[in-house]
Amino acid sequence: MSDAYDPAREGARTDFSAAMSYGDYLHIDAILSAQHPLSDAHDEMLFIIQHQTSELWMRLAVHELAAARAAVQADELQPAFKMLSRMARIFEQLNSAWDVLRTMTPSEYTRFRDALGQSSGFQSHQYRRIEFMLGNRNAAMLRRHAHRPELLAVLEMELQQPSLYDVALACVAGHGVDPGAAAFSRDVSRPWAFDAAVRDAWKIVYKDPQKHWALYELAEKLVDMEDYFRRWRFNHMTTVERVIGMKRGTGGTGGVTYLKRMLEVELFPELWQVRTEL
Repeated sequence: MSDAYDPAREGARTDFSAAMSYGDYLHIDAILSAQHPLSDAHDEMLFIIQHQTSELWMRLAVHELAAARAAVQADELQPAFKMLSRMARIFEQLNSAWDVLRTMTPSEYTRFRDALGQSSGFQSHQYRRIEFMLGNRNAAMLRRHAHRPELLAVLEMELQQPSLYDVALACVAGHGVDPGAAAFSRDVSRPWAFDAAVRDAWKIVYKDPQKHWALYELAEKLVDMEDYFRRWRFNHMTTVERVIGMKRGTGGTGGVTYLKRMLEVELFPELWQVRTEL
């Protein structure tokens, strides 16, 4: 029988007393010590880790969205396409997280729900920032973050910048397809509202993809990303309904009722409606 494998024989380092290790680089100790259940319920650990990992994925989503927006503004579309594709995969990961949380039954959640107090995912500043970056902007949502001035400032600053969709439409115009003057004269801090002229501009792109290939690919990247984002919302809603039924959310929202209303929001409505026109 051969000796047991020893990676040191191939030159793998084994002494990290004076060198950076895997755990050092990733700050694993800080991550693994960040779970503090407030009850003795077994399933509270699942609840905490699911939401913490979702926040980490959202941290990456903010990073990628900011870079994608800047790339589209600079008409550097190939790097933007890579980032937008990654965004769709991030939302896919966020969707998978609901599958794990759905293994928790209503009885199990009830054991620790009171310990949550008024805390709720509705208060996630990263989720709010993602929605603002994508164009679903509602200044009333800022009130949830007034107790954290540094976070409020970030969200207020985001409302003053053009959304990803705003810069995408500027790119459309820059490539010779006119989305109409209203797309560039609106208050960018307000939520996007359907514009027939924008739909008609996308129609030009979709009717001749070979002529407008870059814009055609941009449109499909946006649709793909929103597709996964809407699935995330849907899975959130069904998970909540499965676990708490029609009860109000811990943060005071209508729970499932509120989440169902959010399912009706389209981030890029013209890109969805143009399909009927083709």
